[in-house]
Amino acid sequence: MPRLRLALAQHDFPVGAVAANTARVRALMQDAGQNRAQLLVCPELALSGYPPEDLLLRPAFLAACQQAIAELARESRSPALLVGFPHGSGEVGNAVALLQGGAVAGVACKQVLPNYGVFDDKRYFRAGHESFVGVVDGVRVGVLICEDVWQPGPAAAAARAGAELIVVVNASPWDRDKPAEREGVLRARAVETGCAIAYLNMVGGQDEVVYDGGSLLVDGDGRIAARAPAFQDALLYADFDASTRTLHAQEWPLPAADPLAVLYAALVRGIRDYVHKNGFAEVLLGLSGGIDSALTLALAVDALGAAQVRACRLPSRYTSELSLREAQAQAQALGVTYETLSIEAGYAALMATLAPAFAGRAADLTEENLQSRLRGVLLMALSNKRGALLLSTGNKSEMAVGYATLYGDMCGAYAPLKDVYKTTVYALARWRNSLAPGASGSGVIPAAVIARAPSAELREGQTDQDSLPPYEVLDAILERFIEDGQSQAEIAAAGFEPATVRRVARLVITNEFKRRQAAPGPKVTRCAFGRERRYPITSGWRP
Repeated sequence: MPRLRLALAQHDFPVGAVAANTARVRALMQDAGQNRAQLLVCPELALSGYPPEDLLLRPAFLAACQQAIAELARESRSPALLVGFPHGSGEVGNAVALLQGGAVAGVACKQVLPNYGVFDDKRYFRAGHESFVGVVDGVRVGVLICEDVWQPGPAAAAARAGAELIVVVNASPWDRDKPAEREGVLRARAVETGCAIAYLNMVGGQDEVVYDGGSLLVDGDGRIAARAPAFQDALLYADFDASTRTLHAQEWPLPAADPLAVLYAALVRGIRDYVHKNGFAEVLLGLSGGIDSALTLALAVDALGAAQVRACRLPSRYTSELSLREAQAQAQALGVTYETLSIEAGYAALMATLAPAFAGRAADLTEENLQSRLRGVLLMALSNKRGALLLSTGNKSEMAVGYATLYGDMCGAYAPLKDVYKTTVYALARWRNSLAPGASGSGVIPAAVIARAPSAELREGQTDQDSLPPYEVLDAILERFIEDGQSQAEIAAAGFEPATVRRVARLVITNEFKRRQAAPGPKVTRCAFGRERRYPITSGWRP
């Protein structure tokens, strides 16, 4: 029985970078050939990047992708190549071409077009209607594209057409539950069809999603033969034995076992790719002495290196000595350049200007928000002057209930923690500190920052819990309301205090307008704000 050596290109293929992506495929073909691979597999829409969105409405963009396929086809000798691209014009297919022998040997089009969560395939693509099976060095290879494998039909059709091995190419965004779901689906398809499955996924950050790679090999009996690491670019080699319908990984790197390590890697990859792909060399952030900015600083340094990260302390009359001391200690421990710009003079000037308009009115949130907005003005000025991308440091708990100031602490071009709940922020901080101690021996995030009660420090003695339930309670309610889609009645029935549930739900509903104006950030949960959770701003419905 024939054997087939695969090279699975778990690599990043940026959106719109057709020439660069084509060059990467060429380089991978050379590497794969030198390692005696017979078939190189590239991810879904590798030439265009995924999701190309309205670039697909540009005839010149589609023509460039078609030209790239024609060039690669002429160059395809050994190995053969499976590569994703947008096929056609007018009605476009999300396609994979099999290139071998200097020609296009066949084209498979995605049959199941997802239109949920972050996906919008039906806006752009026509669906394929059959499963493609090609022959590579005597092995019958079925080709499926991402969502196709999540339904039984396409894999069953490939098996009926004689497939021995099914190759699934993907641009599948990561969230914390996705790896286990994928494995369950792939095992089921393998058992149903008796075919081995090679599952290849893209890796890298693209705006509001991160692709983890996490490629998989599944034998024909449903056994997971190998798992690739998440968030690592790699050319993965595997041998397929048609007689046993088994796949054998060739020296794959080991994946991380700790879920917090994988989540941290997702956030680091999201920052690095967003910054670099948008042409920036460095980032800056406001370092408050609180847990969110502390974790964001550690993530940024791990993503870009300390030399590419700047921090700024922006104290006011309400900023504690602890905040100033620990922010400085962290910046020094990480080797980050930092500076201090007081907002006191600017705040005094604004209050003097507004005094006639505020006469006779008691101080309230307005004065607190002015402080936050002053910090936003200063940080944006530094960003503009230095050409550094500003990172926003807010977390999902705050974004959910609107505990953030428009044009203040929400300023920024990218929000790494946008989809990370506050309780998870603490867990990630403790995990990061477990890797290597800082200068103090307690870790790169100061222990005092983790231990202190969180506070915006916009008035004397303020803590977050003055305005919000304890984060353990808040996050549990938010996860049920947002991720699980439970009603207020269902959440209260689970044991949460009904008045608290009503208050939290009201805050989520009424702060949609803020989230629409927030910076993008990486999706890491089952239901992220932005592309995925899309509720109307103006609505009379109260779930």
